[in-house]
Amino acid sequence: MTDRLAAGAEEWRDRARRFAEAEVLPVAAQIDREDRVPEVLVRGLAREGFLGVGLPERWNGAGGDTRATVAVLEELARASAAVAVLAAVHLSVCAAPILTHGTAEQKERFLRPLARGERVGAFGLTEPGAGSDTARIATRYVREGTEFVLRGTKMFTSNAVTAGVILVFATSDPVLGSRGISAFIVPPGTSGFSVAQRLDKLGLRGSETTELVLDGVRLPSAALLGKEGEGLHVALGALAGGRVGIASCALGVARAAFEELRRSVLAHDEEWKRPILARAYVELTAAQALVDRAATLKDAGEPFVEAASVAKLAASRAAVTIASAGVDVAGPEGVRSGAPAERLLRDARVFPIVEGTTEIQELILARGLLAADRSPIL
Repeated sequence: MTDRLAAGAEEWRDRARRFAEAEVLPVAAQIDREDRVPEVLVRGLAREGFLGVGLPERWNGAGGDTRATVAVLEELARASAAVAVLAAVHLSVCAAPILTHGTAEQKERFLRPLARGERVGAFGLTEPGAGSDTARIATRYVREGTEFVLRGTKMFTSNAVTAGVILVFATSDPVLGSRGISAFIVPPGTSGFSVAQRLDKLGLRGSETTELVLDGVRLPSAALLGKEGEGLHVALGALAGGRVGIASCALGVARAAFEELRRSVLAHDEEWKRPILARAYVELTAAQALVDRAATLKDAGEPFVEAASVAKLAASRAAVTIASAGVDVAGPEGVRSGAPAERLLRDARVFPIVEGTTEIQELILARGLLAADRSPIL
């Protein structure tokens, strides 16, 4: 790579690349086949600080900024998308919201072990009847004395099987819409909490995706993250930052797909295939620049929500486009089960859906572009 990132981020990139090539890539096909990230690999992520990158050393994090986090996730995803998504969910939509909204006690109890990689974090927002429209969640909570009691179901929750900390969102009354939603920190093992099933998926196999059941989960008042009724604010903030991370994961898959495509073009050098490689390179380079821009804005404390949506759109589209081209160029070998091109295409196809669908990103962008105070010069 070039020197486009700060030296600290490049050091993180080099470290992640070495780890990914030595420890992740050799088992990437096994992770996909068995739908499981080996525990020894998760311990390795913790040991190297990849489950604490971007989190302050004050809370036992590994330090580094968003650009460092992006570099790590991109290199991990280049070897295994499932491993990268495990880390991205842990960092962006579990640890980061606790860092931003948590009390000193919550940070001491939950953030420290997350930052050290002793626990893996998960995020429970989506429900069977509420995906993109988060204000429609139906999981309910009621106050009983000094406690909260939660009842409902969550779907497509990443990392929940092995998680040690899960953020769960519930409403006091669906009629209140977004004003009724609150965020809660739920330690797995709490009475009434269970993983109902682990969902089989087309791609990102190895990344745990589950259905959760909360059947009278009783939590102390200290489990409330942020203020009551401000849960949607917590969730949307987490997802905005998470889109930078998930975009970097998609970018890593796009890079791996480009490298596989290039190998296929070299192995079967036919004139008609060369322009495909050139077009793929343009897609990859553009996505890389947009992910870098989103990370840079976030690190600078500038508004980055639209940039994150642009980055997520560009990187997920690049991953799908390049992986699809890779299968086309590889021909019959590319569609064989377990072939690198086939696995990359399945992984790539998930990214336009996770952490905000393509349609949601386009709505976010359109809303900003049509704002009354928008400068005519973009």
